Amino acid sequence: MTFLETAKQAACQAGAFLREHFGQALDVDEEKHHDIKLALDRESQDLITRVLLGEFPDHAIYGEEGIAGDQESDYQWIVDPIDGTVNFFYGIPHYCVSIALRHQGELIVGVIYDPSMEDLWEVEKGSPALLNGKAISVSPRTKLEESALFVGCGKDEATLATGLERFKRASLRARKMRMMGSAALGMAYIASGRLDAYVESRISLWDIAAGQLLLESAGGKITLEEIPGTTDVWSIVASNGKIPIEEIL
Repeated sequence: MTFLETAKQAACQAGAFLREHFGQALDVDEEKHHDIKLALDRESQDLITRVLLGEFPDHAIYGEEGIAGDQESDYQWIVDPIDGTVNFFYGIPHYCVSIALRHQGELIVGVIYDPSMEDLWEVEKGSPALLNGKAISVSPRTKLEESALFVGCGKDEATLATGLERFKRASLRARKMRMMGSAALGMAYIASGRLDAYVESRISLWDIAAGQLLLESAGGKITLEEIPGTTDVWSIVASNGKIPIEEIL
């Protein structure tokens, strides 16, 4: 199978697994004030790992739930086995599986699968972004006053303060504001024209890798700034590339 077909198979198998367990009693591995880790996070990544390394045993896996494979490989799969774990835990059907592939540091494949809606976004570098097999593009909106924005507020005091201040400024300008709980789906929604921008001051690579390639291929714009003293943690501004998002930053 190709890289893309393998990623789609892994995402859809993991999504079916998660859908079977949605709404049921769940085993919690770790609870924090602003986050939660489920046994299903690990089990979903294990399933994805088996599919990916089963097809490409010499590749590397870099996921939210750990690493696997040959970490010296030029090919690195970036996996978020449940993006939106808190939503999933509370029975809110807004979560997804996100899988991206980097070759020598460059993103070349991205897949995001929403099991609840059975929406499958896919992209290969240099090819159109697709949703359920049909080409997509970002919205044509150019004014903040007609836009819908997704703002993440982070989990520590500094990022929370920044996020809330941005949310306030944006609320005075945008048509609607949303806090949705899944960065990957937020970026897929911008790529599809459902939303117009997403801003967050602290987000991990596995949350945004597939969405970055998807959104850029759909005509959007992304600015990432690495957080000093961290590994693969970024601040992000993603948009349709048309609205003046800098006015609310």
